[in-house]
Amino acid sequence: MQKGIKRILVVDDDTMNLMRTRMILEKHYDVLLADSGEEALERLKREKVDLVLLDIEMPNMNGIETFERMKEECSLEIPVIFLTASGEKGNVLNAIKLGAVNYLKKPFLPQELLKRVAQELETR
Repeated sequence: MQKGIKRILVVDDDTMNLMRTRMILEKHYDVLLADSGEEALERLKREKVDLVLLDIEMPNMNGIETFERMKEECSLEIPVIFLTASGEKGNVLNAIKLGAVNYLKKPFLPQELLKRVAQELETR
């Protein structure tokens, strides 16, 4: 990792979404990928991360559970932007109440993702 480059962890159970998101971000950021909440928690214990993009709908451990466990187990104040395909208001409101900084509805435009990520990293 180059000094000064922010590191983003992308968590999504859909491989195509992971690859697409990495392609959008990798020109500007160091990108780590995790295909489950469990893997995300393991990576966060081992790696320094500046921002997490977290899918809400995942099997076994969904994004909300992953976020709650992140706060408990890793006790890190890492900004989290939730990614949601459903756009279900209840999930999004729960995420914001828990402390997520923002959310993005899938499918998103590349410039929309870059703008949202840059906004969050600038305020830190």
